[in-house]
Amino acid sequence: MRIPRIFTEQALITGELLQLEEAASHHLSKVLRMQAGRELILFNGAGGEFAAVIQDVSKKSVTVAIAEHLADNRESPLQLELAIGISRGERFEWVLQKATELGVTKITPLITERTEVKVGGDRQEKLIDRWQQIIISACEQCQRNLLPELSTPLQISDWLATVNSELRFVLHHRDSKTLPAEQKPQSVTLLIGPEGGLSESEIAQAQAKHFNALTLGPRVLRTETAPVAAISLVQYLWGDF
Repeated sequence: MRIPRIFTEQALITGELLQLEEAASHHLSKVLRMQAGRELILFNGAGGEFAAVIQDVSKKSVTVAIAEHLADNRESPLQLELAIGISRGERFEWVLQKATELGVTKITPLITERTEVKVGGDRQEKLIDRWQQIIISACEQCQRNLLPELSTPLQISDWLATVNSELRFVLHHRDSKTLPAEQKPQSVTLLIGPEGGLSESEIAQAQAKHFNALTLGPRVLRTETAPVAAISLVQYLWGDF
């Protein structure tokens, strides 16, 4: 039987007892119906993971004993940022999940000319909390121990001024350039638009900031398909695929 992996925001110390957060405790006790004696893997994003054993299951909490630390983080050697226009509903959440599984280091949600999702105020805070939980769940599933960095939503013009990666690509289905396989970058940024893509003005702004136009073949990919294809190619060429 597969050993569950659980994220916690608490410090993890070998030999200590730890009472897990409410959501994690509910998942283990009510959903998985786990009892004392069952093994777990715990991680907190600080690096590595810890073996653990459930010591007690109560109505509201699960207490675990923390055992040895394992140092493996399963991270790609490539620093890879995905900057993508915010799309509606499950499309964007699917992108967050798959980008995490594929080894992206940083995810930056962008507000572009064609972004239809309203962010700001309390709604932005709720969205970020939900997006962060999706990333955590993806890390639990794919066995990453370091969470990708999730940026607050930024206007594309503000974000472009901060990019400092070695190679930069903006997806542009009306171009014909492909990835330069002969290069060996340490860091890559991928810029992808929302539904409807980036405007010509936004593509021009990106190219003025040393972004190379990139096409992924003759077919126009949806906003949730394009990042999966692009990330997979980048990881194959320069990462750990």
